[in-house]
Amino acid sequence: MYLVIRVFLLVQEKLKSSLKEIFAWTRQRLSLSEWRQLRPFRWGSLRRLTPVSRLFGCDRGQPIDRYYIERFLSGQQLDIKGCVLEIGDDTYTKKFGGARITKSEVLHIAEGNPKATIVADLTRADHIPSGIFDCIICTQTLQFIYDVPAATRTLHRILKPGGVLLATFSGISQISRYDMDRWGDYWRFTDASARQLFSEAFGLANVTITTHGNVLVACSYLHGLGAQDLEQSEVEYDDPDYQVLITVRAIKA
Repeated sequence: MYLVIRVFLLVQEKLKSSLKEIFAWTRQRLSLSEWRQLRPFRWGSLRRLTPVSRLFGCDRGQPIDRYYIERFLSGQQLDIKGCVLEIGDDTYTKKFGGARITKSEVLHIAEGNPKATIVADLTRADHIPSGIFDCIICTQTLQFIYDVPAATRTLHRILKPGGVLLATFSGISQISRYDMDRWGDYWRFTDASARQLFSEAFGLANVTITTHGNVLVACSYLHGLGAQDLEQSEVEYDDPDYQVLITVRAIKA
């Protein structure tokens, strides 16, 4: 109310001038915060109660989280070698491991996945031998496991000494309805929770955490836009206060 009265009195002083002059003259006399209060935010096509797409950008090109996942794995591709375990399928094992792979295994939680060579729940996978994998690629999996510490301990156990875990999971994200309806969608992480979680299993000195995203990317991802909807400079800029994706490189000592 104070701001409205103040603006009214300012305009009264200049009432005989043109509207454009009043506008410019009033702007000069208001603080930046007062001026912003008067300007309505232009939502454009984002002023809506439903997202542009509920498919994480899959229907618009490359999903934003996959852009970050592949950027991460590309930078760590020398870790992807020897006997490699990947969750769900072997797409990234083949793409980033190439000729360095001597054996490829795929883990899935339930029967019925034709690509799976191991069926197991990571929270209770005693039938998987210890110390057999040189690398584990665990992308976008841990948020769907309720007992994440137990799953992390299993991942540590089945790695060989010196083996590397490459893991990714969501920070800011919509619910995955597909996973929620099958086994649950339980968690969203921060770099702090990821550091605590993996340090308990691997030791702090053996864990590297990186966050990816910014406020524009977060808004775009929540609306289901794809990486192609953003400029390269926009998707490459990382703001630690807007963690869309979190990546972990953890070494078994």
